[in-house]
Amino acid sequence: MDEIEIEKSNMLMIGPTGSGKTYLVKTLARLLDVPLAIADATSLTEAGYIGDDIESVVSKLLAAADNDVEKAERGIIFIDEIDKIAKKKNTNSRDVSGESVQQGMLKLLEGAQVEVPVGASSKNAMVPLATVNTRNILFICGGAFPDLEEIIKERLRKNAAIGFNAELKDKYDKDSTILSKVTTEDLRKFGMIPEFLGRLPIVYTLNGLTKEMMIQILKEPKNAILKQYQKLLELDEVKLEFTDDALEAIADKAMERDTGARALRSIIEEFMLDIMYEIPKDDNIGQVTITKDYIMGTGGPIIDIRSNQITGKAEELKEVESDTAGN
Repeated sequence: MDEIEIEKSNMLMIGPTGSGKTYLVKTLARLLDVPLAIADATSLTEAGYIGDDIESVVSKLLAAADNDVEKAERGIIFIDEIDKIAKKKNTNSRDVSGESVQQGMLKLLEGAQVEVPVGASSKNAMVPLATVNTRNILFICGGAFPDLEEIIKERLRKNAAIGFNAELKDKYDKDSTILSKVTTEDLRKFGMIPEFLGRLPIVYTLNGLTKEMMIQILKEPKNAILKQYQKLLELDEVKLEFTDDALEAIADKAMERDTGARALRSIIEEFMLDIMYEIPKDDNIGQVTITKDYIMGTGGPIIDIRSNQITGKAEELKEVESDTAGN
């Protein structure tokens, strides 16, 4: 509109595993209707080494934008597992997938003209190169940052002392929102270099999932895991129901595993295995209700037999008899 240019603010997203970081970015790109490339920082290495070049991230975005450079320059790049390129501590060997990758990404995050092969992932392939300007591409970096909590606690405990207004040393041990107290200093200690953090001005954290959220995830989304299993049993004309107690028991078990929403699927797989194989064998079964006792291993599911099964069979026989008599 005038001389003022609005610049982008790259983001760093910190959250425990299974808290929905990737899902969040996918939804954002869908709502904004912009191309999205999801890359993994674990496979990135310094230029000249085996692995993905840092520029390959931009080539993924170009592919997502159907090789339209202008469209790609307004896209989002999500770099997952960013904590895996942290500086290795006390190492004398060359760190080709750690600090050097962070240094290689500096120009990319800020804005640079990058030559990207069109339709291939390697620069050496004999394909035309397109120049992409990364100045307006939004970079979102995400990672679980394990052990970052300990670094934050260590910093907070430095204030612990004796006397009035003193804080107790174990004050932060049970704090579930400890990640939200993160500062750039903590991330530097973790192994991210200051120049890299300077190019990610917005740092925000995601909380781990609570029990109530787990229950919501189980039944509310349109592709919820319970709906998937109900659909599978529907193919065998069997109705599948879950009691509220059962859902709570599943959520409790998932909380113990501490792997976020991913734990839900593995728990449901465990107890659904027998049902998936045994129920379709018996044609008389019309409905199965999963109870808390079944999930806790102290009882079985409630099985309802079809009531109209017998009358239906009798009517079929009568029809067959009348047909044969008529013939």
